[in-house]
Amino acid sequence: MKEKSLTHSFVVDRTPKQAFDAINNVRGWWSGDINGKTDQLGDVWIYRYKDFHKTTHEITKLVPGKKVVWLVLDSYLSFVKDKTEWNGTQIIFDIKKKGGQTEVVFTHQGLKPSDQCFKDCNNAWGSYIKGSLKNLILKGKGQPNPKEKKAKKK
Repeated sequence: MKEKSLTHSFVVDRTPKQAFDAINNVRGWWSGDINGKTDQLGDVWIYRYKDFHKTTHEITKLVPGKKVVWLVLDSYLSFVKDKTEWNGTQIIFDIKKKGGQTEVVFTHQGLKPSDQCFKDCNNAWGSYIKGSLKNLILKGKGQPNPKEKKAKKK
């Protein structure tokens, strides 16, 4: 039996275009440092969170108002035995009208329940997708760093 990939979804009272635009504003909802552009087909960008998560993503599909796909080209996860567990996985956002609303279905394809990071990654993705990204779409502001406060410069 084929293992299911990690998936989260939500429905919002916004347009597919608003959802699509928010997804591509990665800095607006995902914690960490992001180097590179994140909104054009073929863009390659690097995500880094402290010393324990670094991934390189390529945008392989962009269908306005419908779909966004990132291929994980390279990964380093310090908290699991296989540091490259995300290599070759795809992060997929499917967007569709559902009645008068918009449904966003997030899938981390290739990340399976038998993978060491699945539980922690499932919790983290759930928080970012159903919390931060959803709020960015609904309220115009995500919570990319809900537990961290950057020191203000004096």
